[in-house]
Amino acid sequence: MDMHLHTTKGASDSMLDPDDLMAEARRVGLTGVNITEHDRMWEPWDLAAFRKRHPDIFVSNGMEVSTDMGHIIAVGLRGYESGIRRLERLRQVADEQGAFLIVAHPFRHFFDPVHHRREGREPFRLSPEEAARLPVFQLVDAIEVLNGCNTPKENYFALQVAKILGKPGTGGSDAHSKQGIGYFAVAFEETIETQEQLLEQLHKGRFYPVRGLPEGKLENYWECAEPIAFYE
Repeated sequence: MDMHLHTTKGASDSMLDPDDLMAEARRVGLTGVNITEHDRMWEPWDLAAFRKRHPDIFVSNGMEVSTDMGHIIAVGLRGYESGIRRLERLRQVADEQGAFLIVAHPFRHFFDPVHHRREGREPFRLSPEEAARLPVFQLVDAIEVLNGCNTPKENYFALQVAKILGKPGTGGSDAHSKQGIGYFAVAFEETIETQEQLLEQLHKGRFYPVRGLPEGKLENYWECAEPIAFYE
């Protein structure tokens, strides 16, 4: 399942038509997609009609929430709630509703000195052990360790932090067009057919991040060992 996708249905910066998403997902071999529009979810009647048109691929109705500690993928929320731009409030709402929270692309641009200078900040120098103590990681259930819009270095650093914390890692394309759909994804221990089953498997940690599906070379990223020189 690709856990991070944006469509023209709910993301102003996306060029991905929902039906085109499903056609590409089918082509690359995905069995599920988690649609994560920015700060909104699909209306139930739209989701029901869309699922009926595409019964062979499970469609999860998620959300990417913009918070004071970064972007958070929420699975299992009933809808947007007042105050969830504060991550502490989002955590409270998620606990009340049984939702699952994933910090999205946590280290995007962190290793780009130009980006930091542009924002008037010092370069990022934390080790993975130090970064693991950042407040955002204490308030989420999982960490996105594979994001299609990240650099390999950013993804691998996130993987290291997830392993230090003992929190599961997820993968998603973060696609805003047909390009890259399914390139990064999540493999579950069983085929997901309902939103309730998805939440159960997420909370039980019965999944792992994968890459290489479109090429037919599926790899468990959690078990990968990138060369040290790769990310120095």
